[in-house]
Amino acid sequence: METVSTAKAHGGVQGVYRHDSRETKTPMTFSVFVPPQGVTGKVPVLWYLSGLTCTHANVTEKGEFRAAAARHGVMIVCPDTSPRGDDVPDEKDNWQFGSGAAFYLDATQAPYDRNYRMYSYIARELPELIAEQFPAADLSRQGVFGHSMGGHGALTLALKHPERFKSCSAFAPIVQPSTSDWSIPALTKFLGADEAAWRAYDATLLIADGKKFKEFLVDQGGADSFLDKGLKPWLLEAACRKAGIPLTLNMREGYDHSYYFISSFMADHIAWHAARL
Repeated sequence: METVSTAKAHGGVQGVYRHDSRETKTPMTFSVFVPPQGVTGKVPVLWYLSGLTCTHANVTEKGEFRAAAARHGVMIVCPDTSPRGDDVPDEKDNWQFGSGAAFYLDATQAPYDRNYRMYSYIARELPELIAEQFPAADLSRQGVFGHSMGGHGALTLALKHPERFKSCSAFAPIVQPSTSDWSIPALTKFLGADEAAWRAYDATLLIADGKKFKEFLVDQGGADSFLDKGLKPWLLEAACRKAGIPLTLNMREGYDHSYYFISSFMADHIAWHAARL
């Protein structure tokens, strides 16, 4: 692992790191904030998964999470959204597919199946690296949250690994990618035309198929321009109600899809996770 940069922040350390990934077969960059409590002891780990077009840098620079993470003693890990590089197949004029839009899944269709393995990267490889390189990380206490595409990733990871994650929340998640204008073309290219293969990466369908999680917290901006065609939080609400999964859905009047929205409620989410970790 290569250290790209470190800086002191709120008594802790904000670092950016790079390593060669066995899953994506590319260099991958991620950030880690170790709170001051991590200098002398173990702290819980909260994973933040970013949305379409983002890298690790968006939330690291604009998410305003460090003060709350330091106050509650939580390590924040922020992976990239996708494999990147000249040899990675991509559609550079399409912000909803390819580099920056990997949807936290393992592609099965050529030529994408070689590099686009963000599900396995987040579920297995990066946690192994964090355990090895960050002695303060207490991986028996993990939570996951994210924004938009990353909110979708957080929900699906929690539903698939309820034994690993103790908490899960999301900002404006894509809750049903199999019917979202944003994600149908990407799922087709990554996973093939058989929609049965998409169910493994669709939160509402995972719930319909019997996957459970103890509770979810979702914040959604009421002025989000992607609300009706891309996000559809009412579908998650209906799925959770039918399955008996507690869901707190906060509709935030006047807020959009941006990091102004995310940073407004970031401290609330970290406090919510900290109480469960």
